[in-house]
Amino acid sequence: MDNEDVRRMMQGCNMVKIRSPRWQKSRNLRLLDDGLTVWCESTKSSRKAKAQQTFAVTEVECVREGCKSEALRQLCGSVPESKCFTLVFRGARKSLDLLCPSEEDAQRWVRGLRTLKEHVADMSQKQKLDHWIRSYLRRADHNQDGKMSYDEVKRLLQMINIDLSEQYALCLFKRCDRSCDGRLDHVEIEEFCRELLRRPELDAVFRHYSSNGFVLAMAELRDFLGDQGEDASLNHAQSLTLTYELNDWAQKNHFMTQNGFTMYMLSRENDVVNPDHARVYQDMSCPLAHYFISSSHNTYLTKDQVTGASSTEPYIRALNQGCRCVELDCWDGDRGEPVIYHGHTLTSKVPFKEVIETIAQYAFKASPYPLILSLENHCSVEQQAVMAKHLRTLLGSKLLTKPLCAQPPPELPSPEELKGRILVKGKKLIPHLGQLGKGGSCASFSSSSEDEPVSGGKNTPKKDSAKVCSKLSPELSELVVYCSSVPFRGFENGSEKPPSEMSSFSESEALRLIKDSGKLFVRHNSKKLSRIYPSGQRLQSSNYDPQEMWNGGCQMVALNFQTSGEQMDLNQGRFLTNGRCGYILKPDFLCSPTSVFDPENTGGGPGHTPTQLTIRILSAQQLPKINTEKANSIVDPQVWVEIHGVAIDNARDKTHRIDNNGFNPRWDCTLSFQLQVPELALVRFVVEDHDHNAKNDFVGQFTLPFISLQKGYRHVHLLKADGSSLSPATLFIHVKVTRKRVPIKTVSERIAIAKGKL
Repeated sequence: MDNEDVRRMMQGCNMVKIRSPRWQKSRNLRLLDDGLTVWCESTKSSRKAKAQQTFAVTEVECVREGCKSEALRQLCGSVPESKCFTLVFRGARKSLDLLCPSEEDAQRWVRGLRTLKEHVADMSQKQKLDHWIRSYLRRADHNQDGKMSYDEVKRLLQMINIDLSEQYALCLFKRCDRSCDGRLDHVEIEEFCRELLRRPELDAVFRHYSSNGFVLAMAELRDFLGDQGEDASLNHAQSLTLTYELNDWAQKNHFMTQNGFTMYMLSRENDVVNPDHARVYQDMSCPLAHYFISSSHNTYLTKDQVTGASSTEPYIRALNQGCRCVELDCWDGDRGEPVIYHGHTLTSKVPFKEVIETIAQYAFKASPYPLILSLENHCSVEQQAVMAKHLRTLLGSKLLTKPLCAQPPPELPSPEELKGRILVKGKKLIPHLGQLGKGGSCASFSSSSEDEPVSGGKNTPKKDSAKVCSKLSPELSELVVYCSSVPFRGFENGSEKPPSEMSSFSESEALRLIKDSGKLFVRHNSKKLSRIYPSGQRLQSSNYDPQEMWNGGCQMVALNFQTSGEQMDLNQGRFLTNGRCGYILKPDFLCSPTSVFDPENTGGGPGHTPTQLTIRILSAQQLPKINTEKANSIVDPQVWVEIHGVAIDNARDKTHRIDNNGFNPRWDCTLSFQLQVPELALVRFVVEDHDHNAKNDFVGQFTLPFISLQKGYRHVHLLKADGSSLSPATLFIHVKVTRKRVPIKTVSERIAIAKGKL
């Protein structure tokens, strides 16, 4: 990559790694030759330390300039802020706080890292594959002479996770060794790699549509596009040829060769996710209650809720992922300044003010739609007033302090109307008892509905309301506009309450309501917001299944974003589309106040659209090694396909395993699923390394909404456990959808019908 900052990064730089004012160590950082991996010197020799010695640019969530982290803030004033920066990583990896020798070095690394992140995001799959193979070639060339002996080639094959037979590997080596000197030069190595990267299954698709097996005529390419469910017009077919066909003769004569077809199939246009859904494509002018809203629980925690550290950085990670509801667990702090932490535990504390400063900076970087601050308020009245002051001062005009309309509306405003605004969720003073709050004070007060039992009884007695109001700061109460926290008192007379009132439910209470009163809960959630939170017994910050809550129309299904796993995969898949803006429009049957949809009994009711999904798992490409300690360890991959939706739709099935091949395993295995409510379904692909003696190891996964699944031949780009890219690892699949026993016709079938041949 021709960039001066990147070139200087490759030369390396001696920096100071900082964890606290007392812990500061000199470290050398250098960008490796692959242009995507940074090496960080370490004196530790443990396996974990060695794994942490390098990081990929793709693992970096963001680069923060200056003294913005907790550790660097403590040094503010004693070190030049212009020489400092922080790398915030995805997942559970700790942030890296660095002090450079000069301001120029700091700026160079900040610019360089951001440039590399943009470069990776813009790379095509072919570029990623080329880059991937080049990086392994450099590592396999033991003596760095630019040539490869047969022993070095065998080393390369082990590195890239393929166990070729000795006979085939030697035969391929000799075929490419044109010079017959027992070593492959640069040109011969390229030919060897091209043979390795050959995709016979793509060649088979090409031959199926090509009448002569050599090129695709425009009519044949249009047939293929039609079967894929894409624009099959002549203009589009010609445009694809101009874009992906590299052969001048073929371009001139409007043909697509096998190489051009492969280039097209590896492009983003053939991703499994509908590209139209990558932007905001849904109607954003409906009431807030009509959307699933990406929501985080205990956002401030980096790990578990007993001993984990509290930090501003999890807020950055959550907001950068499109999260639109973050939680602030507020307690009285020293010197009159409130702090955020998990009360009565060993978790560390972070100043409320620093969290609000961070939110102000990152609130709308990933999404322009409203951000909700869920305040779990345990502060005294005095420190609540300080909270209100910081919210007003630091958030400024972004903070919503008054209703959009003078008259109380019959429904909540829309995400479009609230664009760029920050809403506070918390308790609100009851107007006719408001004066009781003026002089009230207490040592501690919780305004979170999480601390109140869900009850089906009558409304709270007035004396209890007075007691609550006497402990609530009027300044903070004024900031609660559309998200007023109230205890849930049952479904009776719910329509008489203002739409701005909302309740929080524990996971067990929400499940009980869904199972016992599913229809009523769906209707309730068509007008009012509901926030679901994990059980307090989840001390390790594990997560519940969010799909069950979405089935009941619950909007703010709050999860521990810091804990990776199946539940967070589902959350990431649910909010993958609509521009990753954190708002997904619920199906119509979850938005009607008279809906008869029952999440526990969906047969024949609203949303019931019997659908058959057939997925043919053809192959995988460039799966990573799991056991990197053993040079001869090769993955034995198998693929699971899972459906997550209403209870009757939940299913999973798997392919057989392929022994000793993570490089290009081929299954050609067909899996079928029957869906009853496809609009709520998520499809999850999981690749595992089969193990005879223990639990299978996770390799990668990808989850997406069924409604965003593209038909035909598609590539699935796998993700790591923390949600970051596993590039260039992919699955190659074929997707077929049949609705109400009427299959979606291919172009050739439709033409034959039109001609009366079928």
